[in-house]
Amino acid sequence: MRLTLMWEARASRGRGAELLEWARAQVLAREPVRREVFRAPQDRVLVLTWWDAEAFDTELPELPEPDAELITRPVHRWRFESVE
Repeated sequence: MRLTLMWEARASRGRGAELLEWARAQVLAREPVRREVFRAPQDRVLVLTWWDAEAFDTELPELPEPDAELITRPVHRWRFESVE
């Protein structure tokens, strides 16, 4: 099974570039099959990682929460299963 983990955060005003660099610098406990980092309007940062996993609830490394002053709200996280 191929799982995609999505991590999304919104930076505090004017700190989008800092949040982007923070996300890029995070080292996971092991390397995913693939990892991509995106930015979006309103200083949002999105990180997608792809993993070969046994089940939807497989324990996988995830990016942590940044320091509270760097973000405007808690990080959003979702898991997706590839169907193609």
